[in-house]
Amino acid sequence: MRIRRVKTASGATAVQLVEYRHGQRRIIEHLGSAHSDAEIAVLEHLGRQKIDAGQQVFDLEGLVEPSVPDVEVKKTASVVDSGASAVGSRPRLLWDVLSGVYACLGFESVIDSQAFKQLVIGRVLAPGSKTATMAHLRSLDVTEVVSDKTMWRHLSHHGSAGWREAACRAAYDFAAGAGALSVVLYDVTTLYFETDEEDDTRKVGYSKERRVDPQVVVGLLVDKTGFPLDVHCFEGNTAETHTIIPVLDAFRARHGVENMLVVADAGMLSWANLTALEEAGYQYVVGTRSSKAPYDLAETFAARGNYFADGEIIEATTQLKKNVASSKRRAVWQYRHKREQRDRRNQTLQIQRAEDIAAGRKQQRRARFLTGGGPKTLAVDYEAAKRAQYYFGLKGYVTSASEETMTGAEVITAYHSLFEVEASFRMAKSDLAARPIFHHTRESIEAHLTVVFCALAISRHIQARTQMSIKKVLNTLQPLREAVLNIRGELIAVPAALTPEAKQILQALDLPTPPH
Repeated sequence: MRIRRVKTASGATAVQLVEYRHGQRRIIEHLGSAHSDAEIAVLEHLGRQKIDAGQQVFDLEGLVEPSVPDVEVKKTASVVDSGASAVGSRPRLLWDVLSGVYACLGFESVIDSQAFKQLVIGRVLAPGSKTATMAHLRSLDVTEVVSDKTMWRHLSHHGSAGWREAACRAAYDFAAGAGALSVVLYDVTTLYFETDEEDDTRKVGYSKERRVDPQVVVGLLVDKTGFPLDVHCFEGNTAETHTIIPVLDAFRARHGVENMLVVADAGMLSWANLTALEEAGYQYVVGTRSSKAPYDLAETFAARGNYFADGEIIEATTQLKKNVASSKRRAVWQYRHKREQRDRRNQTLQIQRAEDIAAGRKQQRRARFLTGGGPKTLAVDYEAAKRAQYYFGLKGYVTSASEETMTGAEVITAYHSLFEVEASFRMAKSDLAARPIFHHTRESIEAHLTVVFCALAISRHIQARTQMSIKKVLNTLQPLREAVLNIRGELIAVPAALTPEAKQILQALDLPTPPH
């Protein structure tokens, strides 16, 4: 077997193990691609090791033999000669980028804990259990990772050290810049536990994921771009409507924000909630359910029917509680042709489901347009479905802001920003693996949420500045590994050659370019 270099279409150099027999070349294995002489030297050295050992598995990720402490490595830009022996490689650039963003957001200056920093960055890199996160960081060999015992000891001081408070302050100061934030978005989600036992915090309640496991309710406050500002944890059986006021009060007390407008979804819409918001001095925009259309738009329907131009906005008044004059509030409705098409498709599926249940083709459960109590009395309410078609395409919003303060279009635009909260929740649950939670004490759960909060802030900031998903940024920077070589007994770290995409990311994040 021999080692062969091949130029690729992207300009990189592929290193392969090939075998020549009877004048024909056969590729045994593709060892990897390199962008610099140092990386080529590393791949060729490992290829020679493989030829000598006759191995059949090549694992570049496991290349940490022996472990190289940071302090012993001398950084240089020199080109490695052919006699260099490779000691290992590590994704130093990726670690430096995430560390730089962590410091840029202010977390490093307010939380004096290397263990916490490593947990946050590890959650972005490879989310998992705390122990698995630390093990992954050790395998990368990019920094001196604290022991598991030290990590758990630091986390036990989460509450007394005020890390949540400090992290939220840093996030707010970064998002607010020179001025105070006047518009915030709020939503809640549920995070479940892999256990059957309930306690004072972990309780079975209404689950966003339709699970019956014990859970906690998490309230998240973000700015208009989805950057997290505050996070709160409630018992698992807490109603959504009981979370918004405590979160807003704590946020206003911490940052001294006045004249704040909060945007929330229809789950927060209740007469008691809106009254409490008004009495506390908050402005709000919340969504309303389509079932309110016949009442809010009764005069409009009587005068002109249900024809509306695409995008037309209708001002109305809504009454959330009967026979209470003070419950009347401003409502803004809008018609969209696309929404009408979606409503029709959804109703078709709902009717099909109701028909299948009524005919016994599907298991009996609650379904829209299904009437009757027992299997023999189940029927589809086609009249109700026909009445619902009259309001297709309409979406309503309730607000305390007057028309002089916010136009109807501005109210709708503010509400549509809520998708940023939902995007942050999706990122926390998928990319950052916030659930399931394996902790069982309140203190550990709160510490876990603080780690996820800071990791979410890093991810949202990177995505906003680079206009790339966090996954794509990680995939772009991960292959750019710093080579650690032994040249005449001296350990030398050779930085990876930056690809155009990597340079773009560093420039967008306003981080320094490492020397070459």
